[in-house]
Amino acid sequence: MKWLAHIIVNAVLLLALAGYFQSIHLSGVGAALLASFLLSLLNMVVKPILIVLTLPVTVLTFGLFLFVINALTLLMTSWLMGDSFTIDGFGAALLASLAISLFHVIIDAISDRD
Repeated sequence: MKWLAHIIVNAVLLLALAGYFQSIHLSGVGAALLASFLLSLLNMVVKPILIVLTLPVTVLTFGLFLFVINALTLLMTSWLMGDSFTIDGFGAALLASLAISLFHVIIDAISDRD
């Protein structure tokens, strides 16, 4: 149940980011839900592999390289979605990953308070 709530929150965040950034395009709510689902799958499967492969760089940057990995998973999601979800460049993906991470920290802090 928590995973489904996480997908819905990510979909809302992606819709908000698409409305805020001109370099992120979503074709609708269904595309946001599908992109959120694919992003969750990539975060479960591909992200741990990328973290292990880039562990020395991640340690040297004190974990900041994880934002780059998050941006790469967003770009992979965009690539898998085709025209219904596009991100125009790595910089936009990096900003989006920073925003998503920030919102998740806030959401986790609020949900832990209950």
